[in-house]
Amino acid sequence: MQKYAVNQHLIETLLAWVKSGEIAIPEIQRPFVWDASQVRDLLDSLYQGYPVGYIIVWKNPDVRLKDGSISAGKKVLIDGQQRITALSAALVGQQVVNKEYKQVRIRIAFNPKEERFEVTNPAIEKDKAWIADIAPVMQGEVGLLKLIRQYREANPEVDEETLEKVFTQLTGITKKQIGLIELAAELDIETVTEIFIRINREGVTLSQADFAMSKIAANETYGGNVLRKAIDYFCHLAVAPEFYAFIEGNDPDFAKTDYFHAMRWLRNENDDLYDPSYSDMLRVAFVSQFARGKLADLVGLLSGRNFETRTYEDEIAAASFETLNKGVMEFMNETNFKRFLMIIKSAGFVDSSLLQSRQSALNFAYALYLKLRRDSYPADRIEQYVRRWFVLSLLIGRYSGQVETRFEQDIRRIDSGDFGEYLGQVEAAELSDTFWSVGLVQALRTSNGNHPAFKCFIASQVKANARGFLSRDITVRSMLEHRGDVHHIFPRDYLKKKLGLKRSEYNQVANYVYTQQEINIAIGNEPPQEYMEKVRQQCEGGDLVYGSISDGKDMRVNLEENAIPTEFLDGSLFEYEDFLAERRGSIAAKLKDYYFSL
Repeated sequence: MQKYAVNQHLIETLLAWVKSGEIAIPEIQRPFVWDASQVRDLLDSLYQGYPVGYIIVWKNPDVRLKDGSISAGKKVLIDGQQRITALSAALVGQQVVNKEYKQVRIRIAFNPKEERFEVTNPAIEKDKAWIADIAPVMQGEVGLLKLIRQYREANPEVDEETLEKVFTQLTGITKKQIGLIELAAELDIETVTEIFIRINREGVTLSQADFAMSKIAANETYGGNVLRKAIDYFCHLAVAPEFYAFIEGNDPDFAKTDYFHAMRWLRNENDDLYDPSYSDMLRVAFVSQFARGKLADLVGLLSGRNFETRTYEDEIAAASFETLNKGVMEFMNETNFKRFLMIIKSAGFVDSSLLQSRQSALNFAYALYLKLRRDSYPADRIEQYVRRWFVLSLLIGRYSGQVETRFEQDIRRIDSGDFGEYLGQVEAAELSDTFWSVGLVQALRTSNGNHPAFKCFIASQVKANARGFLSRDITVRSMLEHRGDVHHIFPRDYLKKKLGLKRSEYNQVANYVYTQQEINIAIGNEPPQEYMEKVRQQCEGGDLVYGSISDGKDMRVNLEENAIPTEFLDGSLFEYEDFLAERRGSIAAKLKDYYFSL
């Protein structure tokens, strides 16, 4: 089956389609990220007759309405929005939404003498050699003869015949052709994604979330254009609370919506533990409300697809938009969001550094929280279930690959029965004694400081209010919150220079520990047998050299808090490999106790 058609269309035709809505460019499908200079360069390429690439659209499926009639689908712009937006801004004079989500005009100037384009600035506006804004010319507001006459009055030295040739070439830009690849309406979302990726092999691949967001924004019948804006605004506010004033000042219509009221709390929120992207927000809302995991299904549902008859029905589209809207509002709800983060923090994950590359597990945990709350599970059960599921997901890498498939499997099982029973089944299958004593220990044989097992260990220390290595009072949590660093128990330079070990060997996570900077500096490059001898001496009445612990029992407690075998204090276990093996086992044992305490 031919999956696409390739045609050439006049630029003025494409712009007319955009204006009429035949091609749906979402109002803020993406903020316009091009610099004004890129708009200038695009126009110069067209003026010179250079190719400017293809525009790719996908025709939405036709939808059966309640009265039995068929509503023809619009063309959704898949690739080329920046170029289309640039042309609309420069040639038609439309405003664009910039990176700060403000409405701005991009004015492009043209110098007929030099046949050169430039971004308009105050100096150009005062220079008679320039046409400061080409949009009125391109829209035919000034006729060719009048344009030539006005320009020659200001620049009498320019030949009239030359001007006519130059201005004809300028206004002829809209008559230039641009390639349009139209993907067949009957293609499913997976095929459309694959086509896009193959065409843009060297570019940034389009995700399923991008397709879904384009679909949402292109639908004005059920408020998708406003819904898309709400998702974008929430995610922007989560990162930059000061953006609140921009919305109030530049989008008064949106400021009157329930969406804006629901996200107002973010204007004073600076917690960066969970700053969701539009992809995260969309996935959580979809999983929690639809009990599905594949965003391709969301696109189908929003299109009105009946998965049994393979037809498209308006009732399904309407119901799907309503359901998605509920999911987005639940996601944005201040109480939901903050209670969920409170649960994550209660498991020891109090700093964003512990959650790097953990977004999928965090997303599913939030979806799980919303679903359990909607299903009226007791609050204490919800807290325990969400904590355990989140940590379990990290420890076994449940969402490290084939995320959508795993989301789908889990949410459907959760939707069909009691979650406590399902959790117990997964624990029995995944967290056997062999996992804790062998599998997890082997997983800790890594130099990746961002490994989820190590991050979970740090979280377990936070939950237990553990102190840093050799610290009497300063906790791991305090060091985390004040951007403390992990240090090497066996000093790096000692292992590197004295023992000749490689980076992957001396940076083993079992050699990492949170330590106060002043303690780490005091230890310097000393071998552990030397600095631990001084630690023993200070616990027997000697001078305080490293930290403030002067009691032997307290020092043993400190080592235990850091999963360091007490033999380290007794004058043994100073063979590096032996130490690593023992500590991996200690960390794994700590993690087992931690998990079952959640």
